[in-house]
Amino acid sequence: MAGDFDGLVAAVTGGGSGIGAAVVRELIAQGARVAVLDLNPSGAPAGSLAVRTDVADDGSVRDAVAQVEAGLGRLDVLVNNAGIGAQGTVADNDDAEWLRVLDINLLGMVRASRAALPALRRSPAAAIVNTGSIAATAGLPQRALYSASKGAVLALTRAMAADHLAEGIRVNCVNPGTADTPWIARLLERADDPAAERAALEARQPHGRLVSAEEVATAVAYLASPRSGSTTGTSIAVDGGMHELRLRPRS
Repeated sequence: MAGDFDGLVAAVTGGGSGIGAAVVRELIAQGARVAVLDLNPSGAPAGSLAVRTDVADDGSVRDAVAQVEAGLGRLDVLVNNAGIGAQGTVADNDDAEWLRVLDINLLGMVRASRAALPALRRSPAAAIVNTGSIAATAGLPQRALYSASKGAVLALTRAMAADHLAEGIRVNCVNPGTADTPWIARLLERADDPAAERAALEARQPHGRLVSAEEVATAVAYLASPRSGSTTGTSIAVDGGMHELRLRPRS
């Protein structure tokens, strides 16, 4: 698949670490010129254009997209990856926290997509890929707020795909299982027994381990690739079978 993105420009929100940084590296390897739109772009992979961006601020997002077009000449692919985690039942977070998480995880994608649409409409290979989660399709304990935000992302993906298909813009979503990212590392650090908590997270996925950021990046690149021209309005689960498989417990 090397060279699939030759001549194309991609922007990745939250591209300074974790899954986002893996996506940036994968797209660069496949020939794209890539901009990292991140609140802290200091971790932007080598070879990318780092643009400080707050997806919770519409002006910041619009300025960032303008910088991408000015610096790289165009925009063909938008990967909406920026997001934050949240824990607890429906009763454990107040209104302010609900609004904060939804503002970043959902409205952040709205702002970035809205700002990118004019450029994407001019592209011969326009694609948007949103980062969802297994939490959008499976009920997980202590994830009410996070699940609500990612469920909304999945629904938004389908609606956007319907709205923009006639304009030549494909919109898809990738739903990772529990991924080995800095956010999960911080979550484990706060656990009473980090080793036991990690083992529980690994056991929850049928293939018995955390998903790698690189595995998610490969799926994102597939969905964004011009060679996937008939793929739109769908989601790909990268979760070791967690959503679909029902295996017997290991003896």
